[in-house]
Amino acid sequence: MAQRYLDHLVNDILPWWLAHGPDPDRGGVRTCWDNLGQQLVSDDKYTWSQGRWVWLASAVAGAAEDGWLPVDPGPWRTTAVATAHHVADHAMLTDGSTAFVTDGDGTPYEPTPGGGLHTSIFADFFVALGWARLGRLGADPDRDWAARAERLLVDAARRVAAGGVRTDPYPVPQGYGSWALPMITLGVATEVHLATGSPASADLVRSAADELAVRHVSGDDAIEMPVLGPPGDPESLLARHRTPGHALECLWFLDDARQVIGEHELTDPARLAAIARHALRIGWDEEYGGLLRYVDAAGGEPVGAVAPGSDGGPDPYVSLVQRTWSTKLWWIHSEATLACELLLSRTDDPELAQWRDRVRDWTVDVFPAGPGQEWVQNRDRAGDPIGGTVALPVKDPMHVARAWLRLAELEHRGALR
Repeated sequence: MAQRYLDHLVNDILPWWLAHGPDPDRGGVRTCWDNLGQQLVSDDKYTWSQGRWVWLASAVAGAAEDGWLPVDPGPWRTTAVATAHHVADHAMLTDGSTAFVTDGDGTPYEPTPGGGLHTSIFADFFVALGWARLGRLGADPDRDWAARAERLLVDAARRVAAGGVRTDPYPVPQGYGSWALPMITLGVATEVHLATGSPASADLVRSAADELAVRHVSGDDAIEMPVLGPPGDPESLLARHRTPGHALECLWFLDDARQVIGEHELTDPARLAAIARHALRIGWDEEYGGLLRYVDAAGGEPVGAVAPGSDGGPDPYVSLVQRTWSTKLWWIHSEATLACELLLSRTDDPELAQWRDRVRDWTVDVFPAGPGQEWVQNRDRAGDPIGGTVALPVKDPMHVARAWLRLAELEHRGALR
């Protein structure tokens, strides 16, 4: 199985993206492919995805230059630098934040007319993530990408702390917290710290871990949207729903954070394994197999009171949960496979070993699109392909490749059990 991780990465995932992603004529990367990966449906360039691509291309180039990933690092280094320049030159706004999307040539536009160019703090975080990894690669040193990444990270974290940031495409309803915000801060700050060693990035790693521990983790339960105050309702669907994939992805973020902040209640491998087991138990679909996108705190379809949105109509996030809870998504399964393998390498937990086999086998049986292809990323409850995309109207370039890169690295280190 370890060899299959490397083979699938080198022979299928990376070649598909290198052939279909970079846009040498206009800069940046093309990600608006349909779910089957056969048709480019738009030339638009979402800054969120551009930052993810810089991270991935930099990480692939670094692994190849380190000698354990058998690919040519040159094209990956080239596209990492070119995409970083494209973002810096086209997507950065005068206030230091990012435009959410540009057209194919790099001209920002408002996703919703009158709604502004900056609509998601996540775009800022993902650009910082990519620039930090490029800084670690040592490419294009005159631009000092690591320092740029730290400035963007610190500013984004400051705005999150001040409250009121926009989090499209998943707006957080009033009265609730968001697991995604401390999680993304934790992951990006860890990457920035590895590039800079700065005290500011280390402080952000620790504060994000503290916030997750205090607000979002109760025993082994990872709470996606805790109630912070009125009008939040602890018996609402929002408060009761869980996102198993988010929990599992964040667990390996926390494992990585140990190298920055050392011992913490949420960097202990045994604690992380316990949280993983709980997320897997409530998230697994016993009827069809695979992990559900959203579940109730007790497992199964999310339930609970539903309040109207701020405009009096259905809350868009509640509607999303109700409409898509039973879907099977690429990112949840790639992140779950990585989390299980990584935590199993730390703990040798027998139940987690069973879950690793179950998750991995279902994932590799269902999602890959075939030789020379990536994955059909979005599927229904039974595992059949569905139309459309998730969150952004793009085929995501990072989750699958990042997870399989980390899995291949674990194999290279002899850490897989």
